[in-house]
Amino acid sequence: MTLLAVFGYPIGHSLSPAIHRAFAEQFDISLHYEKVLVQEGLFAEAVREFCARGGSGFNVTVPCKAEAFNLVDHHDPSALTTGVVNTVSLTENGELIGYNTDGPGLIRDLKARLDWQLKGQKILVLGAGGAVQGIISSLLAESPSELALWNRSPQRAAEMAALFADARFTAKNESELAGHYDLVINGTSAGLSGQVPLVPRRVLGADTRCYDMMYGPDKTHFLKWSCLDQDRPCADGLGMLIEQAALAFFVWFGREPDTQAVIEKLAQGSR
Repeated sequence: MTLLAVFGYPIGHSLSPAIHRAFAEQFDISLHYEKVLVQEGLFAEAVREFCARGGSGFNVTVPCKAEAFNLVDHHDPSALTTGVVNTVSLTENGELIGYNTDGPGLIRDLKARLDWQLKGQKILVLGAGGAVQGIISSLLAESPSELALWNRSPQRAAEMAALFADARFTAKNESELAGHYDLVINGTSAGLSGQVPLVPRRVLGADTRCYDMMYGPDKTHFLKWSCLDQDRPCADGLGMLIEQAALAFFVWFGREPDTQAVIEKLAQGSR
């Protein structure tokens, strides 16, 4: 039986075990996928313990993605272009290889499932943590006309913009957020505490599409906020979660699962 896990804090809400079990059923693969709650500063120790128990690979979520990048022995190009890792595989000699499937997973959800246009669009991303850092390269590859970044700490946003050195990707403070955007993506963790990013509502136009990288059994706080004045096209991050998980599954098993079947399964009550 293959032993897999997801590491993060908090971790109780994670649907990753259910998703990967559903993928495994499609190919009659036997696996055990567990959640590992990681206390601050103890990520490397938790990984060592997991590997010593025979772990074959693992996922990484908030707030451990940058730490995972520094921990692994080798980096896939998907990780090198982002500076964060959310998927790790183990070689036969115990070396760790880090990947980033978040960005490609987001693009697959936005384009293939939601049919949202990205090329030539004005896009605003909220947040400047590891989750956001993992999607910027993929968004830039879709050729938006503008990719703006807002964070409650302007300095952190500026530092992230400098990492990618692309003229289309700029950090914005509140006063610089002029006019509305075609797509607003929430990559903050504000929703975990029942809050929303303190971004001005003027960024929302009548046709603005809103995407929350968070997910849950109910409409997220950010998506509720985005529709206070009118209904807008919106989606939470469940589709992204499943798509990035499918890419991780391929890293581990070389099989590409049917993601739509899993989305439908979760939508029918497994969520």
